[in-house]
Formats: sequence, C-alpha cells, structure tokens
Amino acid sequence: MAEPLAESEPLLGRGRGGGGDCPAGLTTCRSIRVGPGAMAQWDLCVDQAVVFIEDAIQGYLFGWAHFQKDLWLLGYLVVLVVSLVDWTVSLSLVCHEPLRVRRILRPFFLLQNSSMMKKTLKCIRWSLPEMASVGLLLAIHLCFFTMFGMLLFAGGKDDGQDRERLTYFRNLPESLTSLLVLLTTANNPDVMVPAYSKNRAYAIFFIVFTVIGSLFLMNLLTAIIYSQFRGYLMKSLQTSLFRRRLGTRAAFEVLSSVAGEEGAFPQAAGVKPQNLLQVLQRVQLDSSHKEAMMEQVHSYGSVPLSADEFQKLFNELDRSVVKEHPRRPTYQSPFLQSAQFLFGHYYFDYLGNLIALANLVSICVFLVLDADVLPAERDDFVLGILNCVFIVYYLLELLLKVFALGLRGYLSYPSNVFDGLLTIVLLVLEISTLAVYRLPHPGWRPEMLGLLSLWDMTRMLNMLIVFRFLRIIPNMKPMAVVASTVLGLVQNMRAFGGILVVVYYVFAIIGINLFRGVIVAPLGNSSLAPANGSAPCGSFEQLEYWANNFDDFAAALVTLWNLMVVNNWQVLLDAFRRYSGPWSKIYFVLWWLVSSVIWVNLFLALILENFLHKWDPHSYLQPLAGTPEATYQMTVELMFRDILEEPKEDELTETLSHHPHLRLCR
Repeated sequence: MAEPLAESEPLLGRGRGGGGDCPAGLTTCRSIRVGPGAMAQWDLCVDQAVVFIEDAIQGYLFGWAHFQKDLWLLGYLVVLVVSLVDWTVSLSLVCHEPLRVRRILRPFFLLQNSSMMKKTLKCIRWSLPEMASVGLLLAIHLCFFTMFGMLLFAGGKDDGQDRERLTYFRNLPESLTSLLVLLTTANNPDVMVPAYSKNRAYAIFFIVFTVIGSLFLMNLLTAIIYSQFRGYLMKSLQTSLFRRRLGTRAAFEVLSSVAGEEGAFPQAAGVKPQNLLQVLQRVQLDSSHKEAMMEQVHSYGSVPLSADEFQKLFNELDRSVVKEHPRRPTYQSPFLQSAQFLFGHYYFDYLGNLIALANLVSICVFLVLDADVLPAERDDFVLGILNCVFIVYYLLELLLKVFALGLRGYLSYPSNVFDGLLTIVLLVLEISTLAVYRLPHPGWRPEMLGLLSLWDMTRMLNMLIVFRFLRIIPNMKPMAVVASTVLGLVQNMRAFGGILVVVYYVFAIIGINLFRGVIVAPLGNSSLAPANGSAPCGSFEQLEYWANNFDDFAAALVTLWNLMVVNNWQVLLDAFRRYSGPWSKIYFVLWWLVSSVIWVNLFLALILENFLHKWDPHSYLQPLAGTPEATYQMTVELMFRDILEEPKEDELTETLSHHPHLRLCR
C-alpha cells in the first residue's frame, strides 16, 4: 500500500523517503520516468550547472589569484560541489536518503549575494572572542551555583528541601537545566517555591544567582555586543567608504587622462564636462539621480572639474528624491478661492482628526456598554445613526479635499489615499447595511448573517480610522524621534532580517530532521485528560502544547519563535527530553544562544544606535525620516557618515598607483 502523503515542507515537496526535492503529491520517487519528478530533479541540475558556470566566469574575470583569496567565492564553489554530490546521491537512492545536506546549504546563496549581510556576519565573527569571554564567565557562574545548589538541596533534612531536589536538582543535567532556564527568568519563581515555602532563607540563593547572572553578566554581554558590533561595523563601513572614494578617484584619473590626450586641457586641469556627460548618458543609474548629476555638470559649462568637485558630484547618489506635489487648481471666483484656502489648510486636517477621535470614542463606549448584552438584545439605533454621520463626514471631507487640492494633488499624499480608500469601503458597506437592515430605528438589531454581518464588518473597519492619527507624529518632537527610529529600523533591518531568516531556516530544517514525529498528539482529544490526574500541572501535556512540534516547516518556525521568546521554553525543553532523549537539550540551548543571546542583542544595538543618532543634539537640525523635508535616506552608511573619516588624497593616489589594472599618467 502507498504511504500517506507527508506534511508540507519548504521549497519543494517531499516524497516517501522523507526528502525535500521530490515533487509534492508523489508518494515515491520511483516515478521519475513519468515526468514531474524528473523535471524537478533536472531543473535543479540545470540551476546548479548555471551557478557553476557563473562561478567559473567570476573566477576568470576577477583572476584566479583573487578568486583563491576570496573566502566567499571559495565557499560558493564548495557549497555548489556538495549540492551536486548530494543531488547525485538523492537520484541514486530514488529520494530515500535520510538526510539532504543541500537543503541546509541553500541559505548560503542568499548570504553570498548581500554585501551588508556579509559585513554583519564579519562583525559578528570579530565580536565572538569578546562574547566568548563573557560566555565563559556565565558558564563558570552556572557551574558554581549548580554544584552549590546540589549540595544545598541534598535532601534528608526536611520535606521542602527534598521536594526541591526531586523537582529541580535531581542530578547534574537537571540542575544545570533548571538554573539555565532561571538565567532567562522563564521558571521564576517556580524553581524557588518548594524550598522557599519551607524556609525563606533559601530565597537568597536564587536571588544572588539571578542578580549576578541575569542582571549583571547578561547585561554586560549586551553592552559588549553593542560596543564591539558598533566598532567593527564602523570599521567595515569605513572600508566601504574608502572603496567608493577610490573608485570615484580612479574614474577621475581615467577621464582626466582622456582630456589630456585630446590636448584641449592640460592633465592637471581636471575632467572635461563634455566627456563626463557622455559617460553619464551610457551609465545605468536611476533617472532622477542621473538628471541631477547631469544638471550639476551642465552648471560648470566648459570649465574642467577638479578632483574635489568630481567627488562632490557623486554625493548626489546618496540623496533621496523629494516628491513634489502637483499644483493646486486655479479658481476665478473669490468664493471658490476662499473655500479652496479653507479646505486645503492643515487646520482642516485637525478637524478631521477630531472627528475620527470622536468616532473611536463612540465605538469604545458602545463596546463597553454592550459587553454584557447578548447580540439579540442589543439596541444599535444610536450607534447606527452615529456611524452614518461619521461616514457622511468622511465622504464630504474626501470631496472637499479633492476640490481644494485637485484629484492628482489629493492622490499625491499617501495619507489621503489611505483615507480615501477607507472612506469608499466604509461607504459601500454602509449602503449595503442599510439595504439589508433598513434605516436605523428604535429597537434596531442587525441580525448575524454568517460569521460576520455587514454591520459588524463596518464597525471593525471603523477601527482603522486610528491610523489617521499617525499624521500628527511629525508635529510632536519626542514622538517624531521614536517614529523616525522605527522607520530607520525598518530601512536598516534588511541585513539583520536576512540573517535571521537564514538562521530560522537552518534550525528549522535541522529540527525537522531530528524531531519530526517525535511528539504525537493523542487521537480524539488534544489533551491527556488532566482532570483525571494523568498529566502533571504545567507539563507539555497539561498545557496542550501539541501544536509546538517539528512535523513540518511552518510548525517548526512557530516553535522556534516560541523558544526565542523564552516564555515557558522549559516546558518544551522537558517535553522533547522525555520524548526524544536528553541530547535534545543541546539543540534548544544552541538555538537560545544564537537567537536570544546574540541576535536579539544585535537588534538591541541597532535600536540604540538609531535612537542615539537621532537624539544627538548635533543632528536636531536634520529633518526626520519620513517627513516631506527629508533629503537623505537614513541608511546604515549614512547613519555613521558624520563619524567616518574621509580618505586622504595621499592614501587614494598611493593605492591607485599600485593597482594592477590601472596605469596613471602622472
């Protein structure tokens, strides 16, 4: 008999053998000859071949000497070879191999194609010695208190002490696990209660352990990660800035030599604007940046550009485009001009915010009043009238703003687009509600139709009005700093988010291979009848944590997220120890170190750096990100621009003089 289909897995479906590259829907890879399985495997082969050819071309273009020194390119080649070998093994075993190595290696291609992710990984690697020193202190602290706790709770003196020993200090692995979890405060005060209930003096042991471990050493680790990461990131960005300046200076030298060969200008004069314009016309750049650079070049006329002017020209690439709003329509009538001024003024936005606030308050008031009233007994007459009034105002506001700003001007503001779409949706729902339930009247009770009635959908969408208040953030300095920090984080989180995705993917794949099918929920009931006393209180079974497993990729991701939050992670730790063995603790502790200790602290460092930069008194004159006055994008490089040192002229010329592919004429 054919085995049942397995759960869904990432990327490609898996076949009967538990692999990952057989097409979903097939129970075995023996059907390769019929088409779909073969196509999937051969497509993978073609992809690997293309990547191999690309790697060979890079090695040829960069030179084999450079190729051998670049660890990323070498790793690229190694991963490619291992993937091909693993793919060959997969075909020879018709997808019945127990482990597919290439699935774990796939994230390498994501890391290899992101320069910022490479820099972040390099910073983490350089910070590991300092983090290891604090980790050693944590290990010594953990081992010392573990041995002291096992001696302190040896048992035989009183019931409370013996209960503490049997529950948390039974043996060395259990004692280490209990105090490691206490280091994250997840089992506090549970781990202390048995002994503390008999003698309050035992609380001193746990308090001292928490103060030294959680409040001192863990925060010291955060400080070290922040300090080292910031220093190494700045060093990496300084190197990146030097390369950019070196490339610009090399372009200047090449174009200067061209101008000298033509004889129109001496070589020391600089770059001829006409030659630079010809180059810019053929370069692939964003149209706005290219136009700005060409406009600035035109301003020099026929005067050659010096090295400093040439360098400043490329600063335009760091500027973001400030969107200009269309001009407002022109009206001849004085009355219409006054109305346009009135409804186009920002005070009219304030009035709309007040109306939206009144809308939210009315919804909240009726939610409180109707909390204990059954839906069939509610009287929604007043709320129905208020809802009609608010929607009519939003529609009137939309029309008046279109009148004052024009349709294109109205749509040029993202806040107006959001308000307009929300108003149209609310209007459609309100008309549908009135058509179904008729006009509001005393005793008006819209009945439920399906999961949500039109009336309930209208009330829920009304809550989206709260986003109208986001427009007042730029007018409040403290809130604007916080909001700008959040916006900067979103812009700078690509490298961190990419690394987190890679880490999640790798640990999820490993977890699936280690723990798939280890924990099986009982049939017919999701619990083990805790009312009958078969499951201890606070255990995996009693809490009904059956969905936290590694049976498929989605469940593995959610389980890893719950572990990263570390709330009740000791429950999962104990469950997988009982179902799979004590060795499973290594996997979960490693995930805690990578996710909670390293990555979360790096994320905290990024938050601190963004906030401190924006709170710096020297940067208070700079426009906040997200405001119309913002001229520069807050990228990671620009965040440190005021701290980075500009390369000196001698350094650039000295480096260019030793470049193997550039021959300077001077």
